[in-house]
Amino acid sequence: MPHGPATNAPVCAGRIDRAHHDGEGDPMILLILAAQAATLGATNYSVSAPMPVPKGRPSFADEFDGKAIDQTKWRFDVSRNAEGWYNNERQYYAKDRAENARIENGALVIEARRETLSKARFADWGGQAYTSAKLVSRTPRGYGFYEVRAKLPCGRGSWPAIWLLPSGGKWPDEGEIDIMEMVGWDANVVHATLHTAAFNHTKGTQRGAQIGLATACTAYHRYQLDWRADAITIGVDGRAIMRVANDQPGGKAAWPFTRPYDLILNLAVGGDWGGQKGIDDAAFPQRMAIDYVRYWQR
Repeated sequence: MPHGPATNAPVCAGRIDRAHHDGEGDPMILLILAAQAATLGATNYSVSAPMPVPKGRPSFADEFDGKAIDQTKWRFDVSRNAEGWYNNERQYYAKDRAENARIENGALVIEARRETLSKARFADWGGQAYTSAKLVSRTPRGYGFYEVRAKLPCGRGSWPAIWLLPSGGKWPDEGEIDIMEMVGWDANVVHATLHTAAFNHTKGTQRGAQIGLATACTAYHRYQLDWRADAITIGVDGRAIMRVANDQPGGKAAWPFTRPYDLILNLAVGGDWGGQKGIDDAAFPQRMAIDYVRYWQR
């Protein structure tokens, strides 16, 4: 879920922070930004190939079968609530608030709601009209096979994401791996994307693929990442949909994927991409349900 400008805070796939753009207000710049926002996904690295799950016990797993979110495994990112989130997103990310993140029937539920809060109870509330949650893994992980079984929201204005980002550094220089993104106004189209300094949506050079998934919002699907030193492959339900090889010149600008990243689970509202066709308030609350997260270290 792109992030936007340089920052040390975790990012999200394909986002533009217009508040930091010197050309805001210029009609030509606005047209360029609109064109970029319309093409955060990419289809230039599509593949179709088997993507088998490794055998044996995962190195890490959260089956979400307890009574509460295990905060030794996950933390809540609330870092930009007061100033506003990237890409003109409209949500306030709550910390450990059951209305927005909870364990329910053996699944993690991240719920976006149409509601306003108050400074009296939420000191970092920035005036947002929507609430949601963003969970970040406590431990960064690198090469290996990741599988997240999830059911997605389809309301217009929703923007669920399963993605990886390293801590610290400048975006997009340090890289970003988007295992799954979907925007509610284009429901059932799932995107996989990579962002680096040389290949990112602000240049129109992002590398990725997409797939139509008719039951993305009504059934669970397995969103998968096979991360190796020589290639990154992303797939759904045991079938690869995107593969990007480490074969381009440019060094780190082309391939920064050499250190552990944090795994991020979030449900944004609105934004340059998610809110491109408005927000259907009547469709809220919207939920992303995650049955499990599993990782096999390589």
